[in-house]
Amino acid sequence: MVTTLRGVGVSHGVAIGEVRHMGTAVLEPPAKQIAAAEAEREQGRAHQAVEAVAADLIARGNLAGGEAQAVLEAQALMAQDPELMADVERRIAVGSTAERGVYDAFASYRALLAGAGEYLAGRVADLDDVRNRIVARLLGVPMPGVPDSDEPYVLIARDLAPADTALLDPALVLGFVTEEGGPTSHSAILARALGVPAVVALPGAGEIAEGTVIAVDGSTGEIFVDPDAAKRAELEAAAAARKAALSASTGPGATSDGHKVPLLANVGGPGDVPAAVEAGAEGVGLFRTEFLFLDDSERAPSEEKQVEAYRKVLEAFPQGRVVVRVLDAGADKPLDFLTPADEPNPALGVRGLRSLLDHPDVLRTQLAALSKAAAGLPVYLEVMAPMVADRADAKAFADACREAGLNAKFGAMVEIPSAALRARSILQEVEFLSLGTNDLAQYTFAADRQVGAVSRLQDPWQPALLDLVALSAEGAKAEGKSCGVCGEAAADPLLACVLTGLGVTSLSMGAASIPYVRSALAKYTLAQCARAAAAARATDSAEEARKAAQTVLSGE
Repeated sequence: MVTTLRGVGVSHGVAIGEVRHMGTAVLEPPAKQIAAAEAEREQGRAHQAVEAVAADLIARGNLAGGEAQAVLEAQALMAQDPELMADVERRIAVGSTAERGVYDAFASYRALLAGAGEYLAGRVADLDDVRNRIVARLLGVPMPGVPDSDEPYVLIARDLAPADTALLDPALVLGFVTEEGGPTSHSAILARALGVPAVVALPGAGEIAEGTVIAVDGSTGEIFVDPDAAKRAELEAAAAARKAALSASTGPGATSDGHKVPLLANVGGPGDVPAAVEAGAEGVGLFRTEFLFLDDSERAPSEEKQVEAYRKVLEAFPQGRVVVRVLDAGADKPLDFLTPADEPNPALGVRGLRSLLDHPDVLRTQLAALSKAAAGLPVYLEVMAPMVADRADAKAFADACREAGLNAKFGAMVEIPSAALRARSILQEVEFLSLGTNDLAQYTFAADRQVGAVSRLQDPWQPALLDLVALSAEGAKAEGKSCGVCGEAAADPLLACVLTGLGVTSLSMGAASIPYVRSALAKYTLAQCARAAAAARATDSAEEARKAAQTVLSGE
């Protein structure tokens, strides 16, 4: 009998192959004491290692491009954090070696993150990866990472650092499974961008022996250990059927009875545009602009630099819709020039629009750059603010857009439950809503989107989350305005049908998911989607909601 395990599926597709495990972590360096005369030399070694690791991360980001580049540049900034380096120097000055000073300083910072309500716990994997790279360089040992193999394999790891995920070779790594992580972790997002089947949050995955053949279904989250010939044939047939359905589905997104549902792409910069165009995206539903601000944490990029980057994306979608999210800084994306350094809980503090309203010059420059970038282009530009809590926030953003002379639609992201509850009020000030389901789930359930232990509460199928989506969509319909979804929920083909049935007017996702969603929508009428949505909302758990919707749409 085939053993079946279940985690959280985060990237579509089926992979069958032998297991290879990620290399072990860097060993803890010995607590060796040095003479005072050696301190300066050891401090120099530490600085050289930090700069080398930061440069390597930036180089990896340049190779990967797109979303991965922004993630790896953020890691490079983490490596060069001046407070961390000051702590390293202090430890070396009182007798630690360079490697021990780095190890202990990072351990102290790690403890601070855990003590801050664990909102930033999702960045602990990134922090550990940076530490390991620096310590490995100082010790002169190879950096643990993706195993060498001449044959394709399925990778299993406790967690995957972005630096490893970004440069996975899909020709060798058929899929991956992690014990930790969540559906909106950096590795999950990058897996979808790569088109690699992936399952996360699978306890005990590390106990599967090296060389064991497993089948990974990234759509259902199921892992089949030692699948027999019948199970392999079943999975391969299902994968072939999906591929055929994808090839047959082209054109704009729509239900089978012709109800249009524009399918847009989430992009993190110009590097993501080619994949979006190839996938047939009808525009951009979420243009994350943070990539421009990560190059230098001490100052905002110039207006000229912003204009150049924005125009590259806008030019790729003539006659298309491009929705730009203004800078979303704070919490897990701190910027020295913008966000407070001493907040007890940054997730609930000054982030997103709040940061920009505290620094109106930064917002004014970005809006002016967007206006210039769109000048003379036939693109339909829309600009939205992150972390809008109420009508006052929406008004402040709309006023700033008008003062900047921006010729575009102004919108608000619904990421805070209050915004969903008061959607009609907010729509008195702006022209559209866009649901960021990742953060909306996080704030609805008090569940960090990066912590695997609470991943069930990050499941976008949670009925309470569907209720908030429905409230937002109903409010927008009552005001004669649009309400899209740009969170990762839109990338689930079955859930995309439910979101459509809830009244969502557009769906935006990673480019790799667009063909799957287009194919799924084309199978059902709007009425079927509405019935599936009602059935999902009538349940009490994410699993029940998913099954209820599947039952309705399968006609069982």
